[in-house]
Amino acid sequence: MRVLVVDDEDLMAAAIAEGLRQESFAVDVVGDGAQVPAELAEGCHDVLILGLPRAHGDELCRRIVAAGTGARVLMLTVFVSEADRLAALAAGADDCLAKPFVFAELVARVRALGPRLVETGATTGHRSP
Repeated sequence: MRVLVVDDEDLMAAAIAEGLRQESFAVDVVGDGAQVPAELAEGCHDVLILGLPRAHGDELCRRIVAAGTGARVLMLTVFVSEADRLAALAAGADDCLAKPFVFAELVARVRALGPRLVETGATTGHRSP
């Protein structure tokens, strides 16, 4: 499974990427949301871990979903209220995880998003209709 990590905190992005690689995921990292559409246009990412500030992250998530890339979106957020989690899901996120988080839970959530792609008969980066 291929994962794209988007986080404006370089150390956080590097730590997530390294941990996921140790779990046998293929991982790409970008630190700026402006780079995401070009990365996703290739259609090779199954899951996008989005850890940007809320307003920017929500808007980027909406654009990703509207573009129909097929990538599942896991939002990482420092906002932990129910309203904030609901806003992330309303923006189109498939899942939401509050920072700080337990890494094993992040891995489990990424894995939970991936099998749906296989079960529908889709290949990397595309959902079946």
